Amino acid sequence: KMSDSKTASKPGRTSQPVRLYTKAQFLGFKRGLRTQNPNHALLQLDGVRCKDDTQFYLGKRVCYIYRARRNVKGKKFRVIWGKIQ
Repeated sequence: KMSDSKTASKPGRTSQPVRLYTKAQFLGFKRGLRTQNPNHALLQLDGVRCKDDTQFYLGKRVCYIYRARRNVKGKKFRVIWGKIQ
């Protein structure tokens, strides 16, 4: 029976899936007193409160997903990729 083997849990696995992302808020762009740099975005990651917590996220990829008005290739969602430095 194929359905029995797929529903049986494997040893060592949890019942809930592992989340491979963390949510963040876009705070703005890196800026000086009078100028801002649109190539560097400032993010606040959920659960990260001090500088020591950021070591895990350095070098990880991030994406900004937004919904556009018109379809391109049949999709309304756009993605901008970046990296935490």
